[in-house]
This record gives sequence, structure tokens and C-alpha cells, in this order.
Amino acid sequence: MKIAAAQVTSVIGDIEKNIEHHLKFCDEAIKNKADLVVFPELSLTGYSLKDLNFTISVNLEKTAVLDKLKEKSKKISIICGLAEEDENYAIYNSGIFISDGEVKFSHRKVYPPTYGLFEEFRYFSRGKECKAHDTKFGKIGLLVCEDLWHLSLPYTVAMDGAQILIGIAASPTRLGTDYDENKFKNYDINSEHHKTYARILSSYFVFSNRVGFEDGVNFWGGSEIVDPFGNILAAAKLFEEDIIYAEVNFEEVRRARHQARHFLDEDPDLTINNLKKIRK
Repeated sequence: MKIAAAQVTSVIGDIEKNIEHHLKFCDEAIKNKADLVVFPELSLTGYSLKDLNFTISVNLEKTAVLDKLKEKSKKISIICGLAEEDENYAIYNSGIFISDGEVKFSHRKVYPPTYGLFEEFRYFSRGKECKAHDTKFGKIGLLVCEDLWHLSLPYTVAMDGAQILIGIAASPTRLGTDYDENKFKNYDINSEHHKTYARILSSYFVFSNRVGFEDGVNFWGGSEIVDPFGNILAAAKLFEEDIIYAEVNFEEVRRARHQARHFLDEDPDLTINNLKKIRK
């Protein structure tokens, strides 16, 4: 299969306009024969929603607002982000997978942060589930931004069978006077995470991060696709909209797991038993 990561900017609070922007990138990915295109966190709604959450969130079972994306997903599978409302009216920062004309699954962000410039936990509920999902491409693990900073979640989806780990993000930064476009610390730190997860879990890692300015904050992009050996197959620009592509060959996952058996030798039961002892 061929994966595209599309780092886009979003208009806060305007789902229809953002969908039209997504469709343009979907068409570009289709033209380049991609099977799946991955957009950033909250890409359909904008990030700094605050109280807009209550009017812009959607119930995936009832909304018609995603119909254009559902139709497009008959030609290319789509991962994107939005504010999701459940049957009890709780709102989640969710990533969704749309394929073959329907929303196949959503992942509700488990760790919405509230520190520094983040206020998510004031406006979003916490997701309670983390698992790999069956797709026509095989099992995929989808995580949202801060989820990637908790070792347990990439570990969990990989142990559940995911051979492609996908992280969607709206990672912000404030540039200092010493900014160097050729050496950017936010990218370096995140990229090291991605390469480490890919190597240790012997899986592909796809990262899509947004760009643009919103509510006085800018987002830095730097999306990338990493192979199971920790090699960067494709990297996007910093601070600009971009789309990148990489071929995913599951034989590479097989080869990585045969050459270094750390994933195959991992013992989840040992981990569970020790955690139970620690939590007593």
C-alpha cells in the first residue's frame, strides 16, 4: 500500500470549509496513487475550539456533515480529526478512519493535556479505550498527539496486532529569537520518538502534524513516515502545507521482527502482572 501524510492548516469552527480543503488534498493523493491519506489532529474543526466544542462537535452515527468525505473514501481511505460527541453528549478529541463510504472507527484521545498553553481537559472528556483496528490494509493503531507521549499506548496497539502506528497531532510552538530553520528542536525531539517507537515495536510509524496560525499559536508541521527499522522514508516541510508519500511493505515488518526479536519476545503478561503488583 501507499500512504500519504497531508499536513494542512484549518479554519477554526468551519467544518464545511475544512472539508473542502481536505478534499483537494485527497484528490492530490489519489492522483499519486495513495491508498490512505492521513490528516492532523482536529483537522476538520481547528484546534483552539474552547466553548465552540458545544456547537461544532458531531455524533458520528447521526451527522450528515461528513458525507462528502465518505463519498471520497470510496477512492481513498481517510484519517482526520474532529470533535466527537457521544450519546451522553460528552465531547472527545477524536481521530476517525473513513473508508469505503463509511466511518469505520474512531479513537478518542486518552490524554487531553492541560498544562502550559494547553487547555484541552477543560473542554474534552478522556477516551477510555486504546486498541488496534482491523482495516482492509491490516491492523492499524491510531493515536492522537499527547497519546504518543505515553509509552503504554503505542505499546498497547502494537501488542494488539497493529503493524502501522499512526499519530495525528496539532503540535504548537513559540519561536525564539534563536530559531534556525535547519535545526528545529520540536522536530528533532518528536522525530526521535517516532524512530524509537518504530524500531522497538518493529512497525511503521506515520505522523501527521498541522501547520498554520490559530489563536496566537503557530503549528510547525514536520510530518514524517518511518519504517520498522527507524529509517525516515519521507519528511514534510516545516511551517508549510505539504503532502508526503511512502510505500508500506509488510515484508519489512517481517524482516525487522526476524532480525531483532525484541518485539516477538515481549511478554505482555509479565508486564501486566508486574503492574498489578506496583498498583497494590
